[in-house]
Amino acid sequence: MEIETFEKKSADRVVINIDKILDEARVLGCSDVHFTSKISPIVRLHGTLRKLSSYPEMTDGSIMKIVEQMTGGRNMENIKNRIDTDFSYVTKRGYRHRVNVYHQRGDTAIAIRLLRNDIPTLEDLDLPPILGDFAMRPRGLILVTGPTGSGKSTTLAGMIDYVNCNRSAHVITVEDPIEYIHEHKRCMINQREVGDDVESFALSLRAALREDPDVILVGEMRDYETITAAVTAAETGHLVMSTLHTTSASDTINRIIDAFPAHQQNQIRTQLATVLVGIVAQTLIPKADGTGRVAALEILNATDSIKAMIRDNKVHLIQTAIQTGKKDGMVCLDQELARMVKERVITEMHAREKSLDIAEFERYLKAL
Repeated sequence: MEIETFEKKSADRVVINIDKILDEARVLGCSDVHFTSKISPIVRLHGTLRKLSSYPEMTDGSIMKIVEQMTGGRNMENIKNRIDTDFSYVTKRGYRHRVNVYHQRGDTAIAIRLLRNDIPTLEDLDLPPILGDFAMRPRGLILVTGPTGSGKSTTLAGMIDYVNCNRSAHVITVEDPIEYIHEHKRCMINQREVGDDVESFALSLRAALREDPDVILVGEMRDYETITAAVTAAETGHLVMSTLHTTSASDTINRIIDAFPAHQQNQIRTQLATVLVGIVAQTLIPKADGTGRVAALEILNATDSIKAMIRDNKVHLIQTAIQTGKKDGMVCLDQELARMVKERVITEMHAREKSLDIAEFERYLKAL
C-alpha cells in the first residue's frame, strides 16, 4: 500500500473492503484511518496525515457502504438521520477499532482509531510507578487528561490491568465505545457500553453504585451530571477513574469547578479536595528519530498541601507545587520536555509546541 501526501486523484466509485484497509494500516503502524468525500482514504502515521494513493477518491455512497460493512445494518437509522454515532468494530482477524461516524457538508465521514488487542501494562507504556500507586488506592478520584488522541484510554487500560493483576476487586467500566477487552484475572470486570448496555455515563454511574463495585471507570466526564455522579461515587468509598480534555492539572481542576453554578463551587472545591487522588495530564509527541510518538506527562499527586490549595481556591499555586513536588512523585511537564530534548528523544521544536510555559521550559533546558 503506497502512501503519499495530499494531491488530487480522480477515480470511479468502488466498494472498499474495510477489513483489508484496516489491516494494511495496522501493518504500517498507523493510529487512525479517515474516510471523507472527494479525497482518497487518509491515515495518521506517527502523528502526520498521509493519503493512501492506491485507493480512489471517496464518495458519500462509497462511505455509506463502508459504514454498512462495519455496522451490519445496526445504527443505520441514526446515521441516515445525520446523528453522529460511536461504536466499536472488530475485523475478521480479531483486531478492535473505535469508530466515529459524523457528517460534513451534507456527506458522511468516518474516523477510525486502531486499538491494540493486548492490554498494555504500565511498564509497556513506560509510565512511572506512581500510576500503579494511584490505581491501588481503595477509594478516590483519578483523572487522566489530554487532547483527543493523546493516549488517555490506553493509560487507563494499563491502570485497570494493574488493578486486575494486583488486587481482588469488582471493576465496572462504562465506555463509549468499549475499547480494550479485559479478562478476569484477580478481578471480576464488567464492561458496559453507552448505547448498548446503558443510556448515558451519568445514569450508568448511579446504577453502578447498586452493583457492589470497588473500582469504576467512566470513559469521560462530559457534563455536570457525570462529574457530580463521579464525585459522589468517589465520596461513597469507590475508586473512580475518568478522563477530561484538559492539558494540565490546574486546568483540570478549574474545568471541574467551572462546570458547577457559582453557588455550588465552594462545595465542589471541598468535595474535590477530599476525593482527588491524582491527575495525569498527557500528550503525544513525535520521536526525534521519526519512528513513532512518545508520551510526555504532567503528574499531580493530591497531597495534603494540594488538597488545601483546591479547598482554599488557590489553584494558581498548584503549578509551582508540581515543579517542587518531585519527592511526592509529581512530574512537571516542562521539566519532562526539557529532559526528553536533552536525551534526544524528541526535538526542541516539538517540545516548544507542547510546553505549558516556554520561559520555564527554556530555564529547565539550560539547567541540564
